[in-house]
Amino acid sequence: MNQKKNHHIKLWMTVILAAAFLTAGAGFYRDLSASGEETYKGLKIFSDVIEIIENNYVDPVDTKDLIQKAIQGMVHGLDPHSSLLPPEAFEDLQIDSEGEFPGIGIHITMQNNFITVISPIEGTPAFKAGIKAKDKIIRIGGVTPKDLRDAVSKMRGPKGTTVVVTIAREGATEPIEFTLVRDIIPVESIKAVSIKPGYGYIWITNFTGNTTDDLIKALDKFESGTGTAPLKGLILDLRDNGGGLLNQAVKISDVFIEEGKILSIEGRHKKNSKIYNAHPDKVKRTYPMVVLINGGSASAAEIVAGALQDHKRALIVGTTSFGKGSVQSVETLRDGYALKLTIARYYTPSGRSIQAKGIEPDIVLRHKTAGDESNYDDEGMIKEKDLTNHLDSTPDEKKKDKDPGAGAKTDKDKKAPVKKIKVREPDYRLGPLTSEGLQSDNQVLHALEILLSYEIFKNKLNP
Repeated sequence: MNQKKNHHIKLWMTVILAAAFLTAGAGFYRDLSASGEETYKGLKIFSDVIEIIENNYVDPVDTKDLIQKAIQGMVHGLDPHSSLLPPEAFEDLQIDSEGEFPGIGIHITMQNNFITVISPIEGTPAFKAGIKAKDKIIRIGGVTPKDLRDAVSKMRGPKGTTVVVTIAREGATEPIEFTLVRDIIPVESIKAVSIKPGYGYIWITNFTGNTTDDLIKALDKFESGTGTAPLKGLILDLRDNGGGLLNQAVKISDVFIEEGKILSIEGRHKKNSKIYNAHPDKVKRTYPMVVLINGGSASAAEIVAGALQDHKRALIVGTTSFGKGSVQSVETLRDGYALKLTIARYYTPSGRSIQAKGIEPDIVLRHKTAGDESNYDDEGMIKEKDLTNHLDSTPDEKKKDKDPGAGAKTDKDKKAPVKKIKVREPDYRLGPLTSEGLQSDNQVLHALEILLSYEIFKNKLNP
């Protein structure tokens, strides 16, 4: 009896320590009992469940693993963007934010169940060794990778270390081995090219720590007229940009906006609420702009598009964006873990919440794949509104499925919508970007036509 009681106390302490894992590691302590009797009862039930599982589950279980899964389930139950980050996931997040990583330098995807090279990054070990687009990676270090994450993990490593990558290439009768020395690979978040004399094209792939600096360098080159005419118009491509650092989205918006509000974020606590305003720039950028968006434009990309749209600084062209209008903070925990938690909603300068709604373009234009006259309908893509437990657009709004009201059909009466997801071809923009390559992109060409028409119209009005 005493043994069982001691075991029960031990498990109870495990639960308390698990809760402390979330709080103390983030730099603050809380008295769990202070939240009331309901919290105590809930933790007691949790302790009982763990004890029952430990003693009676068909296979032996790892209590630490159980607790981690319980925490993950708790956090995921809040919204789809909050999560417990294990050490490897936290490390990946930091690498994405820092703007560089140690590796060999290739973009990869999963295609026909093979890990396939989209493109080597120029100047990297993979590029210099001769790895090509469409090569299929079959072994890394003599081991077949399980999935994309495993492949990325195996290819990354300290600068100067060696990794052997074995590929299958179309037309080659035998697998080809490449012995590569890892190097520091810059995360290229800006790609720029002059699409026509006087007209620049800039693609922002994501928002990392060096994105604003790289954008300004590209603009300086365009604006100085180096190798072409001075800038008359700019196409800013935010398609398939999944977001990144909020401060970079604000800074990039500030590059093009002289005054007024860029963004406001509102959380439950004052410390998580803030207004970001524009500042006058030394360089006055008054040339016309077209911003391209699609269903893959999310979060920080939507902040930029929304700010430029509300300030009437750019014309937005494409299809409705993803609709992620929430802000996450990352709290460092112990043992390499971290907690990514949604702390606020953000609002565009006019006060719009785009959460689960997205940015609607001024001109709707769907993408057409090369050689295919049918529209590429990215409305078939999964968006924020399709994600389980997504936030409402405002704190006071109630989802219809939560409060169906009198006479409304219940969830059982409704059939879940079937999302028809189209598989895209590897993005041509990931390879070397050229003005010739952009000629096959109907959205880019339409954006250029708008800018050219504006210039002609302006000259007609002001001869």
